[in-house]
Amino acid sequence: MSDEIRQPLEETPEVADAIEDDVAVDAFITGGGADSDSPEFLQPGEEPVVRTGADQPWDPEDLAVAEGRDPTPANVERAREELERDGAAAIERTVP
Repeated sequence: MSDEIRQPLEETPEVADAIEDDVAVDAFITGGGADSDSPEFLQPGEEPVVRTGADQPWDPEDLAVAEGRDPTPANVERAREELERDGAAAIERTVP
C-alpha cells in the first residue's frame, strides 16, 4: 500500500462526469486499488509498513476521549501527565 495522499475519488473529474451522464468510473469498478481480486504482494524480505495509533500527534483531550472519559479539566490533566510520562505507549495502550 502506498503512503501517497490521493484525491478522494468523489472529487475527481471522472466521478463528476459519471454523475452527469451515468458513465462507469474504472476505479469504482475495480475496487479502486489493491483488493482480493488484485492484491499487492511484498518482495521477499520486504517488511510491511505498519501504522499505529501513535503515528500521529495526540492532544491530551484526544487521549481522554479515546479512553472513554469526558474531556473534563481533571481528565485532560490526567491524560497530559500520562502522555508526558509514557509518551507513545500511553496511546498504544488505548489505540493500538
